[in-house]
Amino acid sequence: MSSRIDKTIARQQEKINEGQFYEAHQQLRVIASRYIKSTNWTSAIDILYGGALALLQAGQGGSGGDLGLMMVNTYGKGEVEVTPESKGKVLAILRAFPSDEPTKKKFISEIIGWSAQFGEYANGDSELHHIAGTLYADSMNSLAHDQSDCVLLTYCPADSEPYDAERHLALGTKDSPEVLARLEYAWYKQDDGHTAALYAARAVFPYLLTQNLRSANKAFLIFTSALSSSPTPPFTQSMSSKTSDIRVYPVLPLLNFLTLLLLAIERSSADLFRSLAKHYVLHIKDVGAWEEPLAHIGEMWFGIKIPRAGNPLFDMMGSMLFGGGGGSPKPASPKPGTPRAMQKKVEEGGSVPPAVDLD
Repeated sequence: MSSRIDKTIARQQEKINEGQFYEAHQQLRVIASRYIKSTNWTSAIDILYGGALALLQAGQGGSGGDLGLMMVNTYGKGEVEVTPESKGKVLAILRAFPSDEPTKKKFISEIIGWSAQFGEYANGDSELHHIAGTLYADSMNSLAHDQSDCVLLTYCPADSEPYDAERHLALGTKDSPEVLARLEYAWYKQDDGHTAALYAARAVFPYLLTQNLRSANKAFLIFTSALSSSPTPPFTQSMSSKTSDIRVYPVLPLLNFLTLLLLAIERSSADLFRSLAKHYVLHIKDVGAWEEPLAHIGEMWFGIKIPRAGNPLFDMMGSMLFGGGGGSPKPASPKPGTPRAMQKKVEEGGSVPPAVDLD
């Protein structure tokens, strides 16, 4: 950063310290625009980065967010590639956003789009996804404890929708499954006991649909470990063989289904998958929202072809798992996918998983 840029930012910092937020914001925009017009991308980015951070740290989320968005737009115009330096700037700005600032959501969308265009990953940089998802998760956890009118997370402000956390964590890093599993478990605790599998699936299916078995297993293990460590854990039985040890939940049949689904994928056993789908067909139909993701999982992992619906896979993920038109139940809200019929089955004891040969 040149001394001239340093002096410019220092002058605007003085205005910010004096409470002249509007004046500083406008002057920083004008100065950055001049550099952009002359295609001096580096200077423009430095001005916008310094100004955005200064305003955000002063609690001016709207003005700071505006300069942050202008910086990401300049990244695109200047064809700035994803590097530790360029990514570090957007992460610093992202972390400086107040949790309730509406501009943050648009900023996240823009930096993911930039990283997809100029980075290594077609779906966006995994670290950016992880940080964004973690911030959304932290925001949701705070709401769950602090916002009394957000009853059981049935309705919350748009920026705190849980689907944002899920969507980004599904495309995150090796650390993302733990964040997602713990978030799903926190939401589950606000709901009825028989819904455990619905929340566990929200931590498992996204990773299976992105062909990330390791993360799916990790998320499921963390969720079920938290479930077993709860003050009132569900009754379990153990099944062991030479190659596998699994935990059976006699009153939570769909949790058993998820256990065996992961085992079938590990063993590349299409026969076991078909057996599970047949045995649990009524439970799966009662949930409703599982049928389409499971069809895609069957095709991805076992080569079981399904008719092409015309929608890309990730559109399906968005609608079925993360909210939208598909009907997957929102966390801690009345479950349209959990009708009384299924609840009655669970209360009456459910069903024990099929006698699968685990050897």
